[in-house]
Amino acid sequence: MKPSRRPPRTPSELSDSIRHQLNMYALAASAAGVGVSALAHPAEGKIIYTKADKVVGRGGTLHIDLNHDGISDFTLKNTFGSTTEGYGWDRLFAMPARQKNAIWGHTARGFGYASALSPNSWVGPKGQFLPGSGSMAASTTSGGGNGRGHPATSRGPWCNVADRYLGLKFVIKGKAHFGWARLNVTCRDLTVNATLTGYAYETIPGKGILTGKEHGNDEGQVATLSSGRSTALGQLARGSAGRPGE
Repeated sequence: MKPSRRPPRTPSELSDSIRHQLNMYALAASAAGVGVSALAHPAEGKIIYTKADKVVGRGGTLHIDLNHDGISDFTLKNTFGSTTEGYGWDRLFAMPARQKNAIWGHTARGFGYASALSPNSWVGPKGQFLPGSGSMAASTTSGGGNGRGHPATSRGPWCNVADRYLGLKFVIKGKAHFGWARLNVTCRDLTVNATLTGYAYETIPGKGILTGKEHGNDEGQVATLSSGRSTALGQLARGSAGRPGE
């Protein structure tokens, strides 16, 4: 006798509800895999702060090496001069020392000014950075018709301020980092003096920094991100994103 053949099985039809639940579980598993991979090695960024007490006065130059690699990133330059007609000046500028580095500021009448930022100002990607150097402060006097000079006048965003900040963008291995430099500046009697009291930068490329912040890392942000993903994936696996009525 020939063995009897069983009739071919007819594929069972799954209900729309079951199909939907299976799709949701598959999506949740896939998303969970991506989440775990992304959180397995979080970027452990931190702020590198350097305390300073350096003065730049008439005709002086001060170099700032934010990441201590032996190469200047920014320069504070004081220019002083006078004429036989009684005109004199003392000006302070902030200048990028390397290509693609930049200083937070604004332009007025085609002239760039470095901003004197307050504490807790955000410096990051979408910032208002100058294409070149920025004027900080100036003290000038002009000669009079009687041969005597007028009293010195001072101007600029950095004249007679304390604990204000330069917003800085600089490049490490081709990637942009953000930082700040804290200064006190006085303008008096045709003299501009600046004291650098500290500077800092964020080690994560592209991550902004608050002016005045001297330490910190991303541990809190990573924990929040992890918790948020876990909650979302749990809801997804339970089918909370299902169609109305299911």
